[in-house]
Amino acid sequence: MRTTTLIPRRIATTGITVLGAAGIATAALTGTAHAAPQTAKPAAKVLSADSATAAEHVATQAAHAKAGKDGKKAEDYPDNLDGWIREAMSIMKKHGIPGSYDGIKRNIIRESGGDPGAVNDWDINAQKGIPSKGLLQVIQPTFDQYHVKGTPDKLTDPVANIVAACNYAADRYGTMDNVDSAY
Repeated sequence: MRTTTLIPRRIATTGITVLGAAGIATAALTGTAHAAPQTAKPAAKVLSADSATAAEHVATQAAHAKAGKDGKKAEDYPDNLDGWIREAMSIMKKHGIPGSYDGIKRNIIRESGGDPGAVNDWDINAQKGIPSKGLLQVIQPTFDQYHVKGTPDKLTDPVANIVAACNYAADRYGTMDNVDSAY
């Protein structure tokens, strides 16, 4: 991991290229861009990816639940958005990665609507052949650089995606809590 001096700052960007049509409508109605929940599911290809990702995560979660160093069973987390965030935060705490539950969830809802199989196939990264994927819409090179040992080495694993994205946000912005738009 590179060493940099971090300057926490709030990122607030508005405009068509960042928000998209649904975000603009929500921003116009509410006066904020960061709380635009995605209510519609993307195309069927994402739904099938969502099912596969959820099945893979169940297997990964079983591996996470193995006995800890002290012989005690690790905490069981539900296989849903709340469980993924709480499990990620537990791992982040062990590695000194900052981020609050609310900050992580706010960014997940904006980026993927809570769908671990979400794939962005239209932005500049996708046009270059490296689409953003997962709960926090991470591209593979960023995931590879900020992946945290102890999480699955799989971009679309919900917990690994959250932890890597929060690790990146901590390096770049101080914490995921400082991210209020596409990052």
